[in-house]
Amino acid sequence: MTMPFEILLITRDAGEAARIREALENTREGSFSLLVAATLNEAIGLLSERNIDALLLDLSLSESHELNIFETLMLAVPDVPIMVLPGDEQQELARKTIQRGGQGIISRGVHDSYLIPLQLRTVIDRKAVEEALFVEKERAEFTLNSIGDAVLCTDMAGNVTYLNKVGEQMTGWPMQDALGKSVDIIFNIIDSETYESSPNPVILVLRHDRIFGLQANALLVRRDGMEFEIEDTSAPIHDRRGRITGAVIIFRDISAMRRLGQRMAYLAQHDFLTDLPNRMLLKDRIEREITRAHRDKQHPAVLFIDLDDFKHVNDSLGHNIGDQLLQSVAKRLVSCVRSVDTVCRHGGDEFVILISNDLMEDDACLIAEKIIAALALPHQIENHALQITASIGISTYPGDGSDAESLVKNSDTAMYHAKRSGKNNYRFFTQDMNVRAIERQNIEADLRGALLRNEFRVFFQPKIQLTTGTVTGVEVLLRWQHPIKEMLNPDQFMHIAEESGLIVPIGRWVLLEACSMAEKWGNAMGIAINISANEFSQTDFVSTLAAILTTTGLPPHRLSIELKESVIMRDMDACMRKLRSLKDIGVNITIDDFGTGYSNLRYLQQLPVDTLKIDQSFVHDIGTAADSSTIVSAAVAIGDSLHRHVVAEGIENQIQLDYLKKIDCEEGQGFYFSAPMKAEDFPAFLLKNSTGSGMPVSDSN
Repeated sequence: MTMPFEILLITRDAGEAARIREALENTREGSFSLLVAATLNEAIGLLSERNIDALLLDLSLSESHELNIFETLMLAVPDVPIMVLPGDEQQELARKTIQRGGQGIISRGVHDSYLIPLQLRTVIDRKAVEEALFVEKERAEFTLNSIGDAVLCTDMAGNVTYLNKVGEQMTGWPMQDALGKSVDIIFNIIDSETYESSPNPVILVLRHDRIFGLQANALLVRRDGMEFEIEDTSAPIHDRRGRITGAVIIFRDISAMRRLGQRMAYLAQHDFLTDLPNRMLLKDRIEREITRAHRDKQHPAVLFIDLDDFKHVNDSLGHNIGDQLLQSVAKRLVSCVRSVDTVCRHGGDEFVILISNDLMEDDACLIAEKIIAALALPHQIENHALQITASIGISTYPGDGSDAESLVKNSDTAMYHAKRSGKNNYRFFTQDMNVRAIERQNIEADLRGALLRNEFRVFFQPKIQLTTGTVTGVEVLLRWQHPIKEMLNPDQFMHIAEESGLIVPIGRWVLLEACSMAEKWGNAMGIAINISANEFSQTDFVSTLAAILTTTGLPPHRLSIELKESVIMRDMDACMRKLRSLKDIGVNITIDDFGTGYSNLRYLQQLPVDTLKIDQSFVHDIGTAADSSTIVSAAVAIGDSLHRHVVAEGIENQIQLDYLKKIDCEEGQGFYFSAPMKAEDFPAFLLKNSTGSGMPVSDSN
């Protein structure tokens, strides 16, 4: 049921009140409820208690021609429509109420007509519409001030009629100052390149009655002179009949977004650590350089640079130091070339340099030598003075490639050959390198499946007590039964296994296989297995070795692991901890290739090492090179003074054997005693030579 409209009549005239009540009760304009107050205070009390829809004021309450009562009511209830009932002499006073917000005049003498309820219904409905419009306007105002975009409206003359809060901030004009001013003053835009005024899209909208946008590179100049990069949409405003009445422009500051876009584009093309161009940008620059070089008949060069033994820095000093070293290397590389050249970090510890312009081969050599010399100087990283060398491969256009991919690939191939030939040098690409590179790739591909196909074999070479000829142990050697190339020796594939990381699973297979076989022989024979740097650097090496011994049942004292001097001396502290853990298990430790230049007697005293194995290169030259004989004699003397066993490897003739016996070398191995043999042949060999019979141990003296 619809609630009646509540009308408050303020009068002292009871007859007047009765006539109005009668008029309201006999109407079809709706249901009305009439409340009557005789005084202003009584009226205000009712207004505070009831929801009054309209108010009728008898002006005869005023004893003068003033509007005090009316104005008091307007202040008390500004949202309630007020109509007045004037007497004949109060018509002028009634007109003043209309001027000050009154909603209408009800003349006396028409109280019994339909006009009173009609007038009341009209002002009530009108007030409701006004309220709805106010709410809608407030909602629109709130919405426009809440969005992140600036909004500006104009009339047909191009003068500002509205500006939201964001618009005020971006233009620097408060709305009250902007209203009525030309849009060209408030929305001042210029071209970012020429700094001349740009066409104002609002004017274009008003002129052509369609949507327009800003030209590219537009800047908004704020009232205080600050500039913003902006984008916008400008559109016409139409009335109900479709006629244009003004324009609206919505615009936003895109300075930060554009800077972010530029930064993201930069990061997509640059290395995060060194800030050098990355592979993507390098490829683009090489392709551009090729286009220019083809046109100008020039020969740019690509240098592929790989840091030698960089992994050791990360493993021993941590990745933070390694990263700082890479940053230092990057700065030195940049200092070695011109601004027109490009230095790129290709990934990891690899860098590529594009040398522009017409270069002769001698020029590329000079740059490579300059880089090698610059990198070799100590790099001061925190409290470390680090030295690093590099291997460099060089390819040139067009002889070594006609596109970016082939030039980089061939310089990489040349770098590999520089590294294989001793590191810290450079090589130019040759087509012969490609053949060897393809062969290397094939070997690596075959290696990856060799374990699964059970193609590896363990061979054994006996270790002999030189004075008696007794077999004291064996060294385990690896062979690869290649499906096409037959039996391959380690020097044909081991370097590839190490570079590719395959040496780790292969090495663990060798340990497991050799320990299993040795345990099955059922004697006290010791076995020695060479461990690569990659294997030894694994954090789980000791625990893996212990697990293999447990699985196979081989007593730890029967196993000796052989480590090259370079592996042990690389990081003495870390190595010492790992060696002590191995000794705690009971495993024996041998320094392989002893005498090749890394030895330090102070360290040798501290290392928990059992055996020193003299490098075969020195043994080979016994009798032909005096220096080698001296080195072998010194190595034996060092071993004796440090109470270490000494083994000479590579014994191939009687002269070598006699000299070694003469200087009291304890043990040796080599082809003079036996070539490496298959596992199934070793037990028979061992049985035949268990007491030294048949072994070549005769003394020439």
